[in-house]
Amino acid sequence: MDRRSAIRHAGIASVLATGMSPAVHAQTAVRWRLASSFPKSLDTIYGGATVFAREVKALSAGRFEIEVHAAGELMPAFGVLDAVQGGTVEIAHTAPYYFYARNQAFALGSAIPFGFNARQMNAWMLHGNGRRLMDEFYAGYNMVSFAGGNTGTQMGGWYLKEIRHVTDFKGMRMRLGGGLVGEVMAAMGVIPVDMPGGEIYEALQKRTIDAAEWVGPYDDQKLGLNKVAPYYYYPGWWEGGLELDFLVNRKAYEALPADYRAIVRAASSLAHADMLAKYDALNPNALKQLVVAKTKVLPFSLPVLDASFRAAMDVFAVNESRSAQWKKIYADMRNFQRDQIFWYRFAEARYDSFMSAQRI
Repeated sequence: MDRRSAIRHAGIASVLATGMSPAVHAQTAVRWRLASSFPKSLDTIYGGATVFAREVKALSAGRFEIEVHAAGELMPAFGVLDAVQGGTVEIAHTAPYYFYARNQAFALGSAIPFGFNARQMNAWMLHGNGRRLMDEFYAGYNMVSFAGGNTGTQMGGWYLKEIRHVTDFKGMRMRLGGGLVGEVMAAMGVIPVDMPGGEIYEALQKRTIDAAEWVGPYDDQKLGLNKVAPYYYYPGWWEGGLELDFLVNRKAYEALPADYRAIVRAASSLAHADMLAKYDALNPNALKQLVVAKTKVLPFSLPVLDASFRAAMDVFAVNESRSAQWKKIYADMRNFQRDQIFWYRFAEARYDSFMSAQRI
């Protein structure tokens, strides 16, 4: 064996002795911080970030770790966008519509009134133009996005009084999840209030607000909202399928090795699917418990829904002149939604309508 061959074989032997391949041996450890917009008490919506971090660590054999911080630990719930954009943290888990005031187009990445349901949102994001258009928009904020969960269609909120007519909204102080629905409800006489989920209970209890919406039965029960408001309305027409996102600092993401970027994509997909499944599994029993506890679960009347739809369309028309990004993305979204509504008439809608009337 010549000298060069001996050195080469000795090198391979030393690598094998460590139990690692050369590529793995050279892989450096990565540590990121994730800022959530949600409190730890909500194992569903906050839990999306913990599922994601767990999978990133597992898929990287512990070499890529993400430390998850609840709202208020590193920054306020609504401070996560600035933190990611500026590189204070590498990643946030949030609802993009929280940042509607920055640019109306943020709402299109999560939920808008009378928008997609969860499956339709997935279809647009994955096989339509949704993710591409949103990431073009997020590039202006030094970010890329990945799906981080979906709540499914939400409930319509908790109220201190019944909502029989549109006029019942007049003068009502209501916590709403995003500036867009606030503008729509303001057109119907509501005084919108913006606050994190963890502050809703106290605000209702002290009567500093008259109504509030959060997510649905499981989360709302966890927050104790049934203890401070008797009327629970449905559906949450402003959130037919709220997508949460992982917003990632673009430079931090592009600095990752290719296999770590693939891990981020895979882990986000798993966390995304897990959240919706968890909500679907937990909400039915929670709703039963709320009914047993004397919560009055009531539907919005058709006239209220009609008035809400008209108010939403008026706000959308105004947004076309306020944001060029809104105009471009919204047009694509609605074109996609028209076909989705057409298809659902022949499948899910008919099937679900029939099954809801059966005893099984």
